[in-house]
Amino acid sequence: MAEEEDYMSDSFINVQEDIRPGLPMLRQIREARRKEKQQEANLKNRQKSLKEEEQERRTLGLKSALGCENKGFALLQKMGYKSGQALGKSGDGIVEPIPLHVKTGKSGIGHEALLKRKAEEKLEHYRRKIHMKNQAEEKAEEQFRKRLKNKQDEMKLEGDLKRSQRACQQLDSQKNIEVPREAWYWLRPEEETDEEEEEEEQDEDEYRSEDLSVLEKLQILTSYLREEHLYCIWCGTAYEDKEDLSTNCPEPTSADHD
Repeated sequence: MAEEEDYMSDSFINVQEDIRPGLPMLRQIREARRKEKQQEANLKNRQKSLKEEEQERRTLGLKSALGCENKGFALLQKMGYKSGQALGKSGDGIVEPIPLHVKTGKSGIGHEALLKRKAEEKLEHYRRKIHMKNQAEEKAEEQFRKRLKNKQDEMKLEGDLKRSQRACQQLDSQKNIEVPREAWYWLRPEEETDEEEEEEEQDEDEYRSEDLSVLEKLQILTSYLREEHLYCIWCGTAYEDKEDLSTNCPEPTSADHD
């Protein structure tokens, strides 16, 4: 037969508890948090139910017609009013009661109208900003197109002037004209001369030509080509006489030949 255990022995008396650092405190914190969450959930459910009950009572009251127990309705009946009849002596008043708008928030009276007005102002400000931005973009694009067109027109004028100078040099050479009427009538030679007199003469002519724009040079050179050589650079033709030139060539400008 097995021996009975001695309850006064060390195996029962000296039982060591779990005394790991922080363990009891951790359990207390967890339990406190659990209770706090449970209380918040209970409170939320309670508030929700109160709001629902309030909404249900309000809806039921609005749907129910006033009875004789209502003092105001009783006074109306004494004055001859009947249910469903319009108010007023002549019967031109309202039939349905004034609608009830329940304010559920905690903000003051007029706060919602203020928020609506601010939202409309913000939207209007945003629309004005977008409109101004679009106008600025359109203006910048228009200015860019103008600059581009001016640049293209300038390049076209320079090209027409070079064509005229090249034609003038060839036609003058055919007539054994060794020196142009003006230095800029011909294309500038690629190699510069070493003679001082020619350099001084060329510098003087260049100084005078700087006072003229590309358009003015082109007009002067076009007139010279038509009068001296009966030639039009846009037609690309040298005519027989002035009558042939005036008859078959439109006008002495590029736009007239488009």
